[in-house]
Amino acid sequence: MTIAQEEIFGPVLSIIPYEDEEDAVRIANDSIYGLAGGVWAGSVERASRVARRLRTGQVEINGGRFNPMVPFGGYKQSGHGRELGKYGLEEFLEIKSMLM
Repeated sequence: MTIAQEEIFGPVLSIIPYEDEEDAVRIANDSIYGLAGGVWAGSVERASRVARRLRTGQVEINGGRFNPMVPFGGYKQSGHGRELGKYGLEEFLEIKSMLM
């Protein structure tokens, strides 16, 4: 469906059934975009395990609040740069290697 394949700016909630954890990760990653996602689970450990496998720049775990102090940016066609924090600052730096 279109809603599962495009970058929709909400508030929108899509509910897609899945067979198991592996299937859920496959469905979540089956997009050309990857700005943000969310994982809800009975334990923080399980939610964190799934969140690590998602190809998104930011993942909310069990309703975690947005933190404006952490780097923000996406994966895939949602962008490659980061805003805020150390990684945002590095966007403005140039590295030079000098070999003698």
